[in-house]
Amino acid sequence: MSAPSSPSPATAVLTGLDAVRGWAADVYRDLHAHPELSHDEQATATKVAERLGASGIEVHTGVGGTGVVGLVRNGEGPVVLLRADMDALPVAEATGLDYASHTTAADAAGNEVPVMHACGHDMHVACLLGATHLLAASPGSWAGTVVTVFQPAEETGDGARGMLADGLAALLPKVDVALAQHVLPAPAGLVGTHVGPTLSAADSMRITLHGRGAHGSMPQASVDPVVLAAMVVVRLQTVVAREARPGDPVVVTVGSIQAGTKSNVIPDHAVIELNVRSYSEETRTSVLDAIHRIVDAECAASGSPKPADYELFDRFPLTDNDAETTKKVAAAFASYFGERARPLPMQTASEDFSDIPRALRAPYCYWGIGGIDPATYQKAEQAGRIAQDIPVNHSAHFAPVIEPTLDTGIQAMVVAALAWLAPPRADEQ
Repeated sequence: MSAPSSPSPATAVLTGLDAVRGWAADVYRDLHAHPELSHDEQATATKVAERLGASGIEVHTGVGGTGVVGLVRNGEGPVVLLRADMDALPVAEATGLDYASHTTAADAAGNEVPVMHACGHDMHVACLLGATHLLAASPGSWAGTVVTVFQPAEETGDGARGMLADGLAALLPKVDVALAQHVLPAPAGLVGTHVGPTLSAADSMRITLHGRGAHGSMPQASVDPVVLAAMVVVRLQTVVAREARPGDPVVVTVGSIQAGTKSNVIPDHAVIELNVRSYSEETRTSVLDAIHRIVDAECAASGSPKPADYELFDRFPLTDNDAETTKKVAAAFASYFGERARPLPMQTASEDFSDIPRALRAPYCYWGIGGIDPATYQKAEQAGRIAQDIPVNHSAHFAPVIEPTLDTGIQAMVVAALAWLAPPRADEQ
């Protein structure tokens, strides 16, 4: 008779999930009830550091403000970086959960605003804490180093850059691969991967158009920036309709126009705020160039007294999953999750995770996990009401169901990491 086969490293590590599930769910509920805005994740960072320390993990705090880094060193082998984001949003929660947030805080402008984990970052933190604990508790199942990065300020697009500027790379050995995940409005229990451009690059732009103010009854004395702004907005619609290649996904949205204070006063300036989403650096550059060209031309046509002022802000990089890395993650997911591992469609949302592996010169994969109760999702799907009945990220009604979202997120992190982490040598087992 042949000897019974040994369990896979993932199966061996995840045998401890039952012991982790309870406290990980408590961490999630606590973070959900006590969210913190970008760059203000003080209490969240403290809780993360304490939990990592309780698992016997090397901890570094205050990286890039409130960032936390944990290192699990387990002999020679690959170095795998796992990342979760920690910040919440200025949203008033409407989920009705018994652990819903009632928190308010001062935003960057000093305004008191409601705060909610409306994007699932609390779930990301709980999943990564659980996965890190399980890996640290199973040193006989793998070899190498696990780096866990708990990042602040993803929602403002500068948290990853802040950690890098504060010396993140100097804390780490050479990273071989970087991995991250995000909960999405899909059935809980599913995991999805996508090769290549997965999340869009994003650029917000503030454009100040200069005119010449006058009395509303004497328009001949003015250069009307309201009319100028209207012409700019209309012409910007041609960027996607007439300048982007068919099949090249790109979005240009004008979200704000501000001008004037009174009906019979022609103001001296107008401010337009717009947002661009793109999936290649070539398209990103060409669209931003087209916006400048159109605005400059309309200003010249209107006789503006001076050129427009441009300010780029809230910029997010393209998330462009490395092909070989993503295929390796997808194969590991297919082996462990079976039919619950699916392709992930391209997402129009944006993320700053890729700033980290790009700076560290490491390939990366970013995947999605579902967070909606499967029965609720199926009912909405059958009724043709997904858009109406399934809350999306940043909605006041968005909150992942704890299970099976939590289990799936922990499992996905462990399974993906172990696709790289070497098995221990025979003399180390």
